[in-house]
Amino acid sequence: MTVAIVFSRASLSIRAPLVSVETHLSPGLPAFNLVGLAETAVRESKERVRSAIINSGYEFPTRRITVNLAPADLPKHGTRFDLAIALGILAASHQIPTQRLDQFECVAELALTGSLRAVRGILPAALAARDCNRAILTAVGDDAEAALVSRLAVYAGATLDAICRHLKDIDPLPQTAFVDSGKTHVTTAGDLADIHGQYQGKQALEIAASGGHNLLLLGPPGTGKTMLASRLPGLLPPL
Repeated sequence: MTVAIVFSRASLSIRAPLVSVETHLSPGLPAFNLVGLAETAVRESKERVRSAIINSGYEFPTRRITVNLAPADLPKHGTRFDLAIALGILAASHQIPTQRLDQFECVAELALTGSLRAVRGILPAALAARDCNRAILTAVGDDAEAALVSRLAVYAGATLDAICRHLKDIDPLPQTAFVDSGKTHVTTAGDLADIHGQYQGKQALEIAASGGHNLLLLGPPGTGKTMLASRLPGLLPPL
């Protein structure tokens, strides 16, 4: 089969929508086409992926390669799809097995040398992967953040080759253990009692904090707006 599907996650605010990276190899003049509403950083991944595959000791197919990031109407930005694209090409060209790909979601950037780089927004992707009962493949450096999600299998590799060897069961990666820090957030906000005077301002803070109302502070410099605003978190419960 010359078609492979690898799962990844986009970054959209605090959400991480699922992206299916579909790779197809077909006869014809060698070409590498990337479709699916990809922005500049994603389109540039073609060169990163090509170099990373070659420098990792694998063969870059001399065929017509089409990679579709589905759904096509979802904007994709950043370098987080590099690993999924590379694994899709290797799977479609039968250099790694395809049987286990549907068990993982891949989020990592590739360097030209084949090493993996951490990306932003791994925590929403990890939460979404856990909800879909899949493990996550990521770079060393993102594993600690992803491991904050309970009941999620996290596997972090330093290189593309390490990920491929894991998928081949040649050299399985250790699972990053979930660590519950057990730390309670301690606020460093000042005490409202430290402010002398400003009775109307302090009353407005108390009303806004207790009722969840919006608050707008107006006044010339030096009247205490910043001082009042800095005390507001001390009136709110821990997040």
